[in-house]
Amino acid sequence: MALVAGVDSSTQSCKVVVLDAATGSEVRSGRALHPEGTEVDPEAWWQALRAALDAADGLGADVDAVAIAGQQHGMVLIGQDGRVLRDALLWNDTRSADAARDLIGELGLGELVARTGSAPVASFTGSKVRWVRDAEPDVVPVIAAVALPHDWLTWRLRGFGPAGEAPLGPVLDELVTDRSDASGTGYWSPAAEGYDLPLFEHMLGRPAREARGTREERGARDLQGAGPDAVVLPRVLRADQAAGTVHASFTASGGREIVVGAGAGDNAGAALGLGAEEGDVVVSLGTSGTVFAVAADAVADPGGTVAGFADAGGLFLPLVATLNAARVLSSVAGLLDVDHDGLAELALSAGPGSDGVVLVPYFEGERTPNLPTAKASVHNLSIASATRPNLARAAIEGMLCGLADALDAVRVTGVRPRHLLLIGGAAQNAAVQEVTAQVFDLPVRIPAPGEYVARGAAVQAAWVLTGSRPSWIPDAVEDRAADHRPVIREQYREAVGSLRF
Repeated sequence: MALVAGVDSSTQSCKVVVLDAATGSEVRSGRALHPEGTEVDPEAWWQALRAALDAADGLGADVDAVAIAGQQHGMVLIGQDGRVLRDALLWNDTRSADAARDLIGELGLGELVARTGSAPVASFTGSKVRWVRDAEPDVVPVIAAVALPHDWLTWRLRGFGPAGEAPLGPVLDELVTDRSDASGTGYWSPAAEGYDLPLFEHMLGRPAREARGTREERGARDLQGAGPDAVVLPRVLRADQAAGTVHASFTASGGREIVVGAGAGDNAGAALGLGAEEGDVVVSLGTSGTVFAVAADAVADPGGTVAGFADAGGLFLPLVATLNAARVLSSVAGLLDVDHDGLAELALSAGPGSDGVVLVPYFEGERTPNLPTAKASVHNLSIASATRPNLARAAIEGMLCGLADALDAVRVTGVRPRHLLLIGGAAQNAAVQEVTAQVFDLPVRIPAPGEYVARGAAVQAAWVLTGSRPSWIPDAVEDRAADHRPVIREQYREAVGSLRF
């Protein structure tokens, strides 16, 4: 039985699943926590990856391939000696909001969307690169490479890294990524399938080039006119293209080769793990909330609401993200002094629309709409409506209404969804399931709980191992017919429209 391993290096933790390559059945798993914060030393991710692999009984003689999916947009700056130059800024670090606005002011929203498929926001790597140029100019001259979290971990697992610490040393030309994660940088074009190097140079103030790969490939690849001091950007691999092999020092296989897949961004990994196909819409309720659809063609939303990302399988993944999802429920549950089951019980005892009470859930600022300094607000409270059940339900309705607005924006780009897949930790909440069917006008499928980002990485591992994409289909816990209640979104729109920022 051939086994493959998939890794999800997320904001909060590192998860590893080891699956049967033929059936997708889970054989074993492991997990390790990441430190909190929006600025993290990548070494913590590396140690968590090794701990999670150990918890899953390692990459021993029975694992044939592995791939790593990870949180998107994080900025890892690497020096010539392979050492990380500063703590990585994560996707949810909003200090680069002004840098994103500056880029739009300098180049124009339409120009940036046309070139990259997306409007720069604080989350994107390119905005963080520009922030470094402005806020930490002493760092800029010593940057030798810019990578994303999953790129850096893949590089380390293959044996590359800091001089004197990693077995193969700091070979920056061995950095690789995939098209899904590259498309979240803000300086790679899904339509053109390549880096926009002049745009990166505008962001950092230094030229860049794509990594050249293996020694044989380095002699053949076009450096696009870049000089010897150009910043290296990871080489973009296809889904079926191997990144290399796990270094023998990280295995218990006695030198046996374990193939490493390209990896993916977390949302694209989830799409692979779910078996999502063209026309499928995924709503993910995790630390952030995301709505994304699998589409046949590249998307460029002129208004900038929809990020026109690539997927990890050769198609495209138009996506809208919100900063406020499951933590909205945790915050309100804490306020009401209940756990998540108690929040669901309270919410289910209130009617659709929460007697007019609306929670606009911008607890952590917001990415979509782009309001990084906004705060949450409660509307329409009266003596009669100010009840614990109404507040509990309003929290769920507000969280989901923001995501329903996101789906409307995806539809405007030409995507025609056929049904909705609801995933993430909050998806198992009974009240969330009921309200989702009322807020969205699509049939809702709730897959069985699972580590779908890690499973998606395992799909890539199996793909590169066998040469074909596996067709593992997750079990569904429940299917719900659409039960559309327009009043919920109508009053939410009215409340949002009354706000002034």
